[in-house]
Amino acid sequence: MKIILFLIFILSTLIILPVYGIDLSELENVGLKNKYLIIFDGNEFEIEIVANFQVVSHTFSETDKSLTFNIETGRDIGNESEIYVPRGIFVDSPIVLLDGLLVSPIINKNDNTFYIGMTIEGKGEHVIEIIDAKNIDTESPEAPNGGGCLIATAAFGSEMAPQVQLLREIRDNTVLQTESGALFMTSFNQFYYSFSPVIADYERENYTFKEAVKLALTPILTSLTLLQYADIDSEAEMLGYGIGIIILNIGLYIVAPVVLIMKITKRVNMEKTSEHSCTS
Repeated sequence: MKIILFLIFILSTLIILPVYGIDLSELENVGLKNKYLIIFDGNEFEIEIVANFQVVSHTFSETDKSLTFNIETGRDIGNESEIYVPRGIFVDSPIVLLDGLLVSPIINKNDNTFYIGMTIEGKGEHVIEIIDAKNIDTESPEAPNGGGCLIATAAFGSEMAPQVQLLREIRDNTVLQTESGALFMTSFNQFYYSFSPVIADYERENYTFKEAVKLALTPILTSLTLLQYADIDSEAEMLGYGIGIIILNIGLYIVAPVVLIMKITKRVNMEKTSEHSCTS
């Protein structure tokens, strides 16, 4: 009887649903759950990945504390995955690389598990690496120029947020198109990735801090929009615009607050002097 019911279900899926115009391709959105057991420090841990694409193979390096998934996606866009990693493997939030480049997935955690949610663009074979933040090599040529905007992604909640897309587009389409811009990004990222994972992790844990970072990023985002309207055709122009943006941000983040504080202090002192004169 169970066999008959199963056959009826299969036939209804293959024959009846298409007859009534139901698009079977939508079923590709359903995630397939894969579970893997790994041994670390003599303990057994279960890794779980839910994805709407095929996980071809996986490996774990106990020396590097890194998980590697070889995957094959079937879509140009909308390849979704959720990865659950026990906290016994990673103490702090891990770093995620896609095809050798740093990316900024959504990372949440509870007392027992890290949750990593990411969207992968592009059909074909890809490699996902999940590694301990302490083992990331910021001097590696694979990571610096194509890395993710970790702090902005954590602040605005998604790597697809307009603010994060703006930063990525300016980096890829403007700054990296010149030799001086590429050299700047290499030096900047060696510094940036030395602290950004810690800040991004704290943003996810503290809502108030995240909102403060979001507010702090607004001036630099505003100033960087100027590069979208700049016609940069030479190294000299790139240097000129770059220095101009740096000076503008020094003014916004340092000079303006100092001037404001000085004016407030002066006004407060004048009011105190005036009150003292009146009482006299």
